[in-house]
Order: sequence, then C-alpha cells, then structure tokens
Amino acid sequence: MVTASHRHLDTCHLCAIGSTGHDRFVTPLPLPTRPSRRSALAGLVACAALGGCEPPRAKGALRIGSSPTGVPFSFVDPATNALTGSMIDMAMAVTASAGIPADTAITPFAALISSLLTRRIDLIAAAMLRTPEREKIVAFSEPLYDYGGGLVVRRDAGPFRDLAAVQRLRVGAQVGTRFTDQLTEAGVADVATYESLSDVLRDLDHGRLDAGYGDEPVLAYQLRVRPREGLRLAREFVSPGKEALCLIMRRGDPVMARVNEAIGRLKDTRLATIRAHWGLDG
Repeated sequence: MVTASHRHLDTCHLCAIGSTGHDRFVTPLPLPTRPSRRSALAGLVACAALGGCEPPRAKGALRIGSSPTGVPFSFVDPATNALTGSMIDMAMAVTASAGIPADTAITPFAALISSLLTRRIDLIAAAMLRTPEREKIVAFSEPLYDYGGGLVVRRDAGPFRDLAAVQRLRVGAQVGTRFTDQLTEAGVADVATYESLSDVLRDLDHGRLDAGYGDEPVLAYQLRVRPREGLRLAREFVSPGKEALCLIMRRGDPVMARVNEAIGRLKDTRLATIRAHWGLDG
C-alpha cells in the first residue's frame, strides 16, 4: 500500500481547539478554499497529533474527540476553529439529554482510538464505522446512522458497479478507515492513502489517481459544495454493504448505558432533525 505524501504542518500556536456547549446547529459550510484556511487546519491537525496544545478540560466534562477532515460529519468551522458537523451535533445532543457536560478536542482520524484508550479523550464522534475488528478493542453505542462506501471517478469513465471494476486502477482512500480494508479485500493492489477525502479528490482531479473510495456521504457532500467538472460520484456503484455509525467509548465505561438511553429517546426526533439538517437523509 502506498501512502501519499503530506503537506508541511504549521506550528502549534493555532491550537485553541476546545469548545463547549450543547444544542447548537451550525449551517453547513462550504469547504475552505483559501490557502490560509488550509494552513490553519494543517496547524490544528499537527498540534493535535503532537498532543502539545490540548485545551484544559472543563471540570467533570466528557471529552469528545473528532476528526477535522470528515465533512459533513466532523470538521473545523474556519470562522471559529471549533469542531462542527453532524456527528458533533448528535454527540452534543446525546450528552445533553444524558445530563453529561461535554467539550470537544480535535484529533486526527488515525489517532482517535489510541487517544480514547490512553484517556486523552472519552468519546469518539466521527465517521468511524462499527466493524468486528474495532469492536474487539472499543465499545460502540446504539447506531446513529448507517451508510456504505462511495466511488468517485472521472466523468467520462465507467461504468463501475462494484470494487472489482477498479482492481487494476490506482485508487485513493483515507488512511485508517474501513474502506482501505475493503479495497484490499477486493483485490485492488494499487491503493494510495491520504489524511482526508478532500486530498483524495484533489489528486483524482489532478490525474494522479484513477478513482477515490470512501464514506459516501462525505464524498457526496464535498462534490456538492465544491463541484469538480471532471469528476462524478458513481451512482451505479453498489457498496459491499452498509455499516453502523455510532458513538464510541472505552469498553466497560459505565457512562455508555446513559448514552444509549439518550440515543433511544432522541433517535427518531432530535437526531433525525440533525441528520436532515446536514443532508444525510436522502
């Protein structure tokens, strides 16, 4: 498996990355386009990865860790440098209903589970699907949402009905996700991994990849807010299957029972409203 080279990461002083509060919706934002925005986000990710700029934890608060690169599930609002997105809104709604104070911390996707296990965070709210492998080491809540993989290809290429159709192509995917495993299982030999799906789309658009594979809602959202004339989401593609998106905690954490009770109360009301707000119901 080939790992794509990453951009230089900015320094740590950008990392005022905590946020607190409940019951807020943020209007879905277009993806940042200015280089300064990208540099700021890179600095936030670098700082989170190094662990040197973690905000102080509010007393008694549950710390929610989430990736800054999973639009529309979790990303950084460039106006505030705070996490936002559907998973952030759902996690905040659930913890509020459970009577648990919470704050957030930006955490690179590939470091989420290790940060949970080392108690730097207490709950993961990100586009991290439930899989048997992950269930061996962490605990998943009742499902909030389920979805499968999406395939982005050149507009004039195809059809691509399944992963077998891309076996001989160079395919980009996000590092640490279930979708890299699915590509390997399908016999795709040339897989390039990236920190984010926006990086996958960039290299696909520039001709360095033949296809991009990952979270279907994330790819659809990114192509909707920033259309790329030469690319399309392959609507004929059938994902290997849908998997559940949940909140994630350490195994044996007694707080999980309260989290699941809150999900049960909110799933068909408040959580459905949040999903619709972020365009996840159609």
